[in-house]
Amino acid sequence: MKIYNTTKGILVQSENSFYLVNENWDDFFNNDNLYDKAQDIARKGSPINNAQDILANDLLVPMKSQELWASGVTYFNSKLGRQEESKGAGGGDYYERVYNADRPELFFKATVNRAVPSGGKVNIRKDSTWDVPEPELTLAITSSGKIIGYTIGNDMSSRSIEGENPLYLPQAKTFDACAGLGPCVFLTKEALPTDTKIAMKILRKGEVVFEDKIEINKIIRKFEDLVSYLYRECSFPTGSFLMTGTGIVPTTAFTLQSGDEIQITIDHIGTLINYVR
Repeated sequence: MKIYNTTKGILVQSENSFYLVNENWDDFFNNDNLYDKAQDIARKGSPINNAQDILANDLLVPMKSQELWASGVTYFNSKLGRQEESKGAGGGDYYERVYNADRPELFFKATVNRAVPSGGKVNIRKDSTWDVPEPELTLAITSSGKIIGYTIGNDMSSRSIEGENPLYLPQAKTFDACAGLGPCVFLTKEALPTDTKIAMKILRKGEVVFEDKIEINKIIRKFEDLVSYLYRECSFPTGSFLMTGTGIVPTTAFTLQSGDEIQITIDHIGTLINYVR
């Protein structure tokens, strides 16, 4: 089951059929039994025949009042990348420590006004010289802390700013159009298979300039543990989203340019496409 947030309402997808629901996104999303509700909608409702037009023209970020947070250094590749970019500033040891610590690195990423949907344009900072997208499996979580599904996140990052000093992380991560999210929330009662693949492809003027993939079994953290730390002393009345980190780290020779197309595909969920402003 998949759900999409659109200007026309909420689209529920069951296999190849779509059902339009006229409900407030926050109330609809924040439901520990959302999978069952979506199934009931598909069982009792009448499918619409213009779903593809709605998805092409009216797609929104699958969030409203939810906050988007992110996890850092959850893959070995990410640890190495962070150590490399910060070694000149003496920050490499911090990433080694957090990779092995019980407490994960968690940071605030965006609200809906700084996130863009699939097909939207993400931003690179004008005061940055080294910018990359970070493809991330993203957890959809209710206010009670229950993981009800998954979506795709594009954690736009300034590696030059973060590498200069780890204390600059908020500036490297949070700015206008700093995140892509979507295209849908994949609802499931089961955990994703451990061999689920995350793949990213970046095109420049129609040519592939970067391509890589990784399986989510390379994440060293349990999703439930990440959620547990996120919800310690923080309440999320309408639920939240949590990016689980990236294992795909472009080399120091690569930086995004205006006009680049970023394609992030995760098995079972779909493909998030963003363009660089």
